[in-house]
Amino acid sequence: MSLVLLAVLLSGCGGWTPVSRLHPYRIEVQQGNLVTQDMLDRLKPGMSPSQVRFVLGTPLIVDPFHKERWDYAYRLEKGGKVVEQRRITVLFEADKFKGLEGDVKPVAKAAEAKP
Repeated sequence: MSLVLLAVLLSGCGGWTPVSRLHPYRIEVQQGNLVTQDMLDRLKPGMSPSQVRFVLGTPLIVDPFHKERWDYAYRLEKGGKVVEQRRITVLFEADKFKGLEGDVKPVAKAAEAKP
């Protein structure tokens, strides 16, 4: 009787293997420059490249063939999956900040919008 009970109990464990439940630990990977909305709101047209670098930090990509363009890229992975990804391009004209392109745009402040 006990042998039959033991066989029934063990048959329920046939589909479970400890190896199938194990997963390798995946670390959080953050790459590039984290540029927040607050940082972008501080940019003003006509700023010098050194002032822009002070606000945003050193750009990830400075192309020697396009000196009036800086690229800031950011990517965050958690558990092997991309959680957040941004790309921002800062444009200059005659060594003065001209504008932005990419995923995040500066927002006009409420105080500036009022007449």
